[in-house]
Amino acid sequence: MRVLIPVPDHDFDVTEVAVPWRLLTDAGHQVVFSTERAGTLPAADPRLLTGVLFGQLGAEPDARRCYQDLTQSEEFARTAAWADLEMADFDGLILPGGHAPGMRQYLGSEVLRQQVATFWALGRPVGAICHGVLVLARTIDTASGRSVLADRRTTCLPKYMERSAYLITAWRLGRYYRTYPAYVEDEVRAALSAPAASFQRGPRILTARGTASDDTHAFAVQDCNYLSARWPGDAYLFGRRFIELLDAAAT
Repeated sequence: MRVLIPVPDHDFDVTEVAVPWRLLTDAGHQVVFSTERAGTLPAADPRLLTGVLFGQLGAEPDARRCYQDLTQSEEFARTAAWADLEMADFDGLILPGGHAPGMRQYLGSEVLRQQVATFWALGRPVGAICHGVLVLARTIDTASGRSVLADRRTTCLPKYMERSAYLITAWRLGRYYRTYPAYVEDEVRAALSAPAASFQRGPRILTARGTASDDTHAFAVQDCNYLSARWPGDAYLFGRRFIELLDAAAT
């Protein structure tokens, strides 16, 4: 099956792109990457590859290895343009996150939101993780005039995580961890018809992550064909659950 992963030119999260790509390709699925302009060679947030602060807060070694493999893949160098996509040609859509300034190109694109709305209407598997949920929160369903997430259960990057990362690093990196003035959780909640019931923050954690072999500390929310997760620490669980959605859709 063909899965679309749109990304900005630079600054996307290493883990949230590379781990799902690895799991999908290992499971025999084809991944197509898309950028604003066709043929762009995208690049992850470099701080996540070397360590955000004193070598800490970056991607885990296994995720960095996945990313290294990804950068050598044919599909990564053969990106399609958002505007040129025929959304019906894809069986699944994954919207990854990232917080560095380059993400605004992707999170704020009206062209991408229009394409996402088209795919959402098909009822096929859609996954969003971390800041990627903002794309859906900002995507309007033309029939209702509301966000496509209005009546869905979802999670996203929790406010306490975003605030904690900002407070720890602001003295050195300024607003690196504050992509927008509003917190991700606040904007996502505002898009929901009943946020108290529909938004699921998940267990409160700061550093414990899910891994390739242990989902103890990972969290994801599924609502019909829609899957969401909070942060890179959920990426393995998110990728596996998304594959299950694809498999279910194929039967």
